Amino acid sequence: MPAGKGTITMTVEKDIKPGEARCPGVSVQDLLDKDSRPVPDYLRQQDYEFLGDEPIPYQRYTSRDFFDQELDQLWPRVWQWACREEHIPEPGDYVVYDFGPFSVIVTRTESGDIAAFRNACTHRGTKLREANTSGSAVNFRCPYHGWTFDLEGNLTDYMCEWDFPHVDPKEYGLDPVSVGTWGGFVFINLDPDALSLDEYLDPLPDHIESKIFEDRYIAMHVQKELNCNWKIASEAFLEAYHVMETHSQLTGASGDANTQYDFYGDHVNRLINVAGISGSYVERPLTEQEILDSFLVGDSGDVSEKPTVPEGGTARQVVAQSFRDLAASTGTDLSAFCDSEIVDSIAYFIFPNQQFFAGVSFPIVYRFRPIGLEHDRTLFDLILLKTKPSDGSPWETAEPFQIGHGESFAVVPGLDPYIANIYDQDTGNVAAAHQGALTAGRSGATLANYQEVRIRHMHQTLEKYLGL
Repeated sequence: MPAGKGTITMTVEKDIKPGEARCPGVSVQDLLDKDSRPVPDYLRQQDYEFLGDEPIPYQRYTSRDFFDQELDQLWPRVWQWACREEHIPEPGDYVVYDFGPFSVIVTRTESGDIAAFRNACTHRGTKLREANTSGSAVNFRCPYHGWTFDLEGNLTDYMCEWDFPHVDPKEYGLDPVSVGTWGGFVFINLDPDALSLDEYLDPLPDHIESKIFEDRYIAMHVQKELNCNWKIASEAFLEAYHVMETHSQLTGASGDANTQYDFYGDHVNRLINVAGISGSYVERPLTEQEILDSFLVGDSGDVSEKPTVPEGGTARQVVAQSFRDLAASTGTDLSAFCDSEIVDSIAYFIFPNQQFFAGVSFPIVYRFRPIGLEHDRTLFDLILLKTKPSDGSPWETAEPFQIGHGESFAVVPGLDPYIANIYDQDTGNVAAAHQGALTAGRSGATLANYQEVRIRHMHQTLEKYLGL
C-alpha cells in the first residue's frame, strides 16, 4: 500500500535490540557496492548507536523560560557561520549577523584578515550597524556619540576626551568575537574560550575537502520567516522519515526509510539519503528509465538533453555521468567523484542550527536562528551554491530574497517550481508542529530509534550545554 494509505506488515526478529531494526530492502551500503567508481571511506563508515527512547519534552519548544536558558547558556558558546568570504572580499567590507538578541560585525581588516566584533559601542552599548546589513566602511562610528573604531576594532577617536580620564583607549576597543573559516564560510563564536573551529567541526573537514565549498559561490539565498521554535524548524530537515507522507511525489525516484544516519561526538551528525531508486514503500517500483525521468524533474536547467538508461545500466549511473559530462564541458573534472557523491543527499548537521549538503548535484546549506527575543519565530536561510567558472568568468553573489511565513517559495525568482513546492511542504509542517506542541495531552514527542536519531543526538548535546 502507498505510504499513509494502509498498513505494512513485516516480520521482526523477537530478540532484536532497540535501535538495531532497519528498513527492509536495499540499503545505502548496498547501493554503494554497485557504484561505478571507488567509494571513499567516509561514506562507508556507519557510526550509529542507540541513544534511548525517552520523549523529548514539548516545553523545550514552547517554554519562554527554556528559550531564555538557551540565550544564556547555548547561543553565546557555539560556532555558526555568519557569512561567506565572498561577502567581504576587500578591506572594510562587513556583514552584520544577528541571532536572537545577539549581533556581530564580521569585517575584512586592512591587513586582509577577517575579524569579528560584538555590534555594540563600548561607550553605552549602542549598535554600530543595523541588524542584518552589509556594506563597506573605513571605520565603525557610533551614531549616538561618535565614538570611532578602526577595522581592527581599536578605539581611535571620541569627543571630549578630557571628560573620560578613566577611559584607556587600549581597553575600550570593540569586544572581539572568535572567528574561523572552513569551506569559504566565516564562522563566529561569542565565547573567547571556545573549542577551536576545527575541533568543533570534526570530522567534517576530514570527510569533505574545504576546497569543495571554497570553489562555490552563493547563486541563490532565500530567507523565510517561520512561526515556530528554531529547533522545530531545524528538526524538519534532520530526518527522511517524513518523506513518505510529506513528499510522496518523491518516493518514485528517491530513498526514504532506507536513509543512513550517523553521528560523531557532540556537534556533528549526518544522513545519506539516496536518489535514483524507488522508495521502500511505493506500491509499484519504477523501471530504471521511469526513475531517471522522475529524478531529472527540477534539474532541467542543468541537463541539456534527455538521457536514457542503457541496457544493464541504472538511473543513478546515468545521472552521475551526465553531471560529470556537464562539469567537464565547463572545465571541472568530476571523474574522481563516485556516483553517490554526485547524486545523493549527503547532509552534515553542525550543532546547533546548520546543515551542509556535500552532494554535487544539489549543493545547499541550511541555517536556522531565533528572531530577536521571540521563542516561537525563526529565520530560515536556504543557500544554493554553484561552482565558480573555471575560466575566470565573473560571478555574482546573490542577495537574500526575503519571504514571510505565509508566502510560498514559488515567489522566489529563479527557483524551480518543483523545488519550491518541496520547501513549501517542509515549512508548511513546522507551524502546525509548534501549535500541536502547545495543545498536546502528552508531555513530549516520541522519536524513532534510528530514523530520528539525529534529533535525539541534537537534544542530548543541548542538554550538555544547558547542564540538564
